[in-house]
Amino acid sequence: MLAVTLHNIPEGTAVGVSFMSGDASLGWATALGIGIQNIPEGMAVAAALSTLGWSRARCILAALATGLIEPFGGALGVAIVQTSTAALPWALGFSAGAMLFVVMADIIPGTSRRIEHGSATPALMAGLAIMMFLDVTLG
Repeated sequence: MLAVTLHNIPEGTAVGVSFMSGDASLGWATALGIGIQNIPEGMAVAAALSTLGWSRARCILAALATGLIEPFGGALGVAIVQTSTAALPWALGFSAGAMLFVVMADIIPGTSRRIEHGSATPALMAGLAIMMFLDVTLG
């Protein structure tokens, strides 16, 4: 739960910085893409907590709470860009790198260890294809 909460900070930063780029469609595409991938993240948090005996309502509230940090990350991204427009490419690069690091270091190895039926690779590839489609059509 803590890992998901912490990685939502750079996600929020990416959305905030994308909106500050001057192209609203880039901001909306980034927000939509991140919003879509937050659904399974929240479900994973709720499922993990339910195995600990938490009630359904507490699991849902905890999953929602992990995403509440994203607006703070968005505000951080906006503040960085407002301070210096030269920071825009650096902030976008930081956000992208942080999210890729979390996926490569935590999520992919975690799914490889814990999956019981089949492989997580098709879901990963489907998510990548959806994000590329959104990037091309909305970006």
